[in-house]
Amino acid sequence: MSINSARLGLPFLMPAQAQKHVTHNEALQHLDVLTQLVVEALGATVPPAFPANGAVYALGAAPTNAWTGHTNQLACWVEAAWLFFDPSEGWQAWDKATNALYVFQGGQWAAPTPLLQNLPGVGIGTSSDATNKLSVSADATLLNNAGAGHQLKLNKAATGDTASLLYQSGFVGHAEMGLTGDNSFHVKVSADGSSWADALVLNSATGLASGAAVQSDAQDMTPGRLARTDFTYGPASLLGAVGMSGGLPTGAVIEHGNNANGQFTRFADGTQICWSAASVGGVTTADGAMFTTAANQIWTFPAAFATAPQVIGAGQSGGGACGVAMRATPTATSVGWRPWATVSTSGAYGNALVAIGRWV
Repeated sequence: MSINSARLGLPFLMPAQAQKHVTHNEALQHLDVLTQLVVEALGATVPPAFPANGAVYALGAAPTNAWTGHTNQLACWVEAAWLFFDPSEGWQAWDKATNALYVFQGGQWAAPTPLLQNLPGVGIGTSSDATNKLSVSADATLLNNAGAGHQLKLNKAATGDTASLLYQSGFVGHAEMGLTGDNSFHVKVSADGSSWADALVLNSATGLASGAAVQSDAQDMTPGRLARTDFTYGPASLLGAVGMSGGLPTGAVIEHGNNANGQFTRFADGTQICWSAASVGGVTTADGAMFTTAANQIWTFPAAFATAPQVIGAGQSGGGACGVAMRATPTATSVGWRPWATVSTSGAYGNALVAIGRWV
C-alpha cells in the first residue's frame, strides 16, 4: 500500500502509527496549499526577503538561493520554512500579479485555451439569446482584413428565405437591404417597422432596377424618383431617328435629314420643319402688274408630313422686287407655288420655302 495519495501526494495514516496527528496535520498543510491554488507570481526565481505566511510562488526555470534545484515547482512559505510541491498536468492557479487564470500544461504555466467551437452563444458587452446567438454592445464593431481583402458573408438556405442587413431605431426596423424573399437585391424602407416599401430592386438575372424610387412610366414626374433612360433623354439619345408610339416618344429627341428636295428636322413631340432654296428662271409671264412663270412650280417636301403643313415662301434674289406665292393647297407631301417679280426677266430667281407641320 502506498504511503501517499495518488494525485496530491497527501501522506496516509498507517496502521499502529504513533503520533498520527503529525501525519494528519501534514496532509492538511498540503490541502491548504494546493486547494483553490493562488500564487503570488509565475516564473519566480528569487525568494522574497519577507514572504507572508502561506504565500505560494510558481517557480521558473532557474530559481536561486533557497529555491535552487526546485525548477517549475510550487514554493510555499509555512512557519519560517519553504515547502515545495510538484504541480501535475492540468492543475489550475490564479495569478495575483496578473489577475488571470493559468493552467500547468507541458511542464509550464500558461493561459488556458478556451474551446470556441460550437458555442451555444456569445455575448460581447451584453448577453446572447436563442435568436441572437452573437450579440455585441459597443460604440463600433471592426471586422478587419487579415492581409488583403475582407468579405462579410450572409448565407440563406433557400430562395424564399432572407439574407439581409436590418437597420433599426429603438429596435424598430426602418431600413433593410439584401436578399429578402428572392435572389434579387432589395433596398426596403419602413416608417413603422410593419409596412415595408421596396424602394429599389436590382434584378438578379438582368441587373436592371425597379421599385418605388424608380420612374414607373414616361409620364411619372414624382419628385425624388430616379429617371429611366427609356423614358427620358440624355446625350446618347439626343440626336437620331425619332419615333412615337401611343403618343409617347420612342426614339431620339431631334432627327435631321436632307435630300434633293431640301432639308428637314423632326422633333420628338411630333413637330416637323422642312425648307428648301429653290432657283427658278423664266419669270416672264405677265400677271397683272407683276411677272411670274408660265406654270406652277411643285415642291415635294424632303420628308412627308402626317397632314398638310403650313407653307411660306420668300423671294431672295432677281430683278426688281420679288416674292413667292402659294398657288395650290398643300398636301402632306407637296405644294404648288410660283415666284413673282416687278420686272420681267429670263434669269434665275432665288427663293426660300418653309413648311411647318406634324410628322405624326
